[in-house]
Amino acid sequence: MPQVADIAGQYRVPDPSTKEARGRLAAQIMVLFDHWQLAGDEQLALLGLEPGSRASLARYRKGEPLAASRDLLDRVGNLLAIHKNLRLLFPENRDLAYAWMRSKNRAFGQLRPVDLVAERGFTGLLMLRAYLDRMRGQ
Repeated sequence: MPQVADIAGQYRVPDPSTKEARGRLAAQIMVLFDHWQLAGDEQLALLGLEPGSRASLARYRKGEPLAASRDLLDRVGNLLAIHKNLRLLFPENRDLAYAWMRSKNRAFGQLRPVDLVAERGFTGLLMLRAYLDRMRGQ
């Protein structure tokens, strides 16, 4: 099974211009969703897909490349950056890093980060990344 980078600092996002690279991105994001233990509807929300798009998740799990959509690829890039930030913030506690997306957070009005994205869309995703970028900079 493909692995999301084990060492946060050594992760490189593949060039999404090829189907092969988008296939690797699909595999990486599915592994990440498994680590985060997200339900299907949560995964769809993070990717900006409609609730009826569960077939897309199944295709990505089977190795089909991500669609060549700027929105989808931007979302995946931000999700992988969030993962990297969490691994850097919690280097000794993978369980905490993986549970963070499902845990209520005071910074977001007691919303879980995944719910913030479901509620606010791409803006919510950018808010999460900016928040974690700031936390790393402290």
